[in-house]
Amino acid sequence: MHLVVERNLSTHSARAYLGDVRDLFGFLLGPDWEEASFDPDGLTRHELRRYLAHLRRRDMSQTSIQRRLAGLRTFYRFLAHSGRATKDPARQIRAPRRSRKLPRFLRPAEVERLLSAPGADDPFPARDRAVLATLYGAGLRIAELAGLDWPDVIASPDGSLPCLRVRGKGRAERLAPLGRRAHDALQRYQVEERVRLARGVRTSAVFLNKHGRRFGIRGLRRLVTRYVVTAGLPPWVTPHTLRHSYATHLLENGADLRAIQELLGHASLASTQIYAHVSRGHLTAAYRAAHPRGTDSTEPEAALARPEEEAA
Repeated sequence: MHLVVERNLSTHSARAYLGDVRDLFGFLLGPDWEEASFDPDGLTRHELRRYLAHLRRRDMSQTSIQRRLAGLRTFYRFLAHSGRATKDPARQIRAPRRSRKLPRFLRPAEVERLLSAPGADDPFPARDRAVLATLYGAGLRIAELAGLDWPDVIASPDGSLPCLRVRGKGRAERLAPLGRRAHDALQRYQVEERVRLARGVRTSAVFLNKHGRRFGIRGLRRLVTRYVVTAGLPPWVTPHTLRHSYATHLLENGADLRAIQELLGHASLASTQIYAHVSRGHLTAAYRAAHPRGTDSTEPEAALARPEEEAA
């Protein structure tokens, strides 16, 4: 309750933080930790470092270890606030440096293959096409997609585009333009399949599973994975890959980072700057359009490879 109400975290993040604390208890107190007593002031920096080393031996990523440490700091802040601890051993532990990997993304033709993958032989092709089109068309996180209600499908302030009212991380709301294709897919799903899925039960959830209940995050992940296989795409493609692809395609087509930040719902521009990578083809196009000799036959890569000609 503290994490959801006072820290304004999503229930998904709250469950992750509680899981982090339970994992620490299991490491310190053994498999029967629920029956053992834990003294918050008894945890030392040395024991906490041993726990972090244990996570590294489990091949946990630096990002995940950082999140574990953040969860433990939150836990100790709660204990201090409630008078159950007088010190925080996690405060003096430096988090591992986070590596910034370039996000993988799909090219437009690959996205098209995925969006077209649901076919007549699938149980609910209209719903599945709407799921995929909405994920990509609005650049949503999978949790944001699962949480959509029909009243969230609205018109833009100027009435020019259909939009979604999205509740993102920290319950922050934003408007996400949906695009005509995704909006048409949603409408077709609503007319053709949603009533059949709902089975007469009134629910505001946009996406329903075969039992007529709100489609959960795990179920949506499995749905996307199934169509990734059907479309013959690489196994590393996940729902978040569509979000990366959405941001990358916006950048390649001239959107500035500030606009992409707003569309993705990033609190900081630093989170968006990772999309400042562009394809070699986009760099070449930019070179040809902007450089005084960009229309010459000399490619930019070749020009850079012959610095001695500049010296001459």
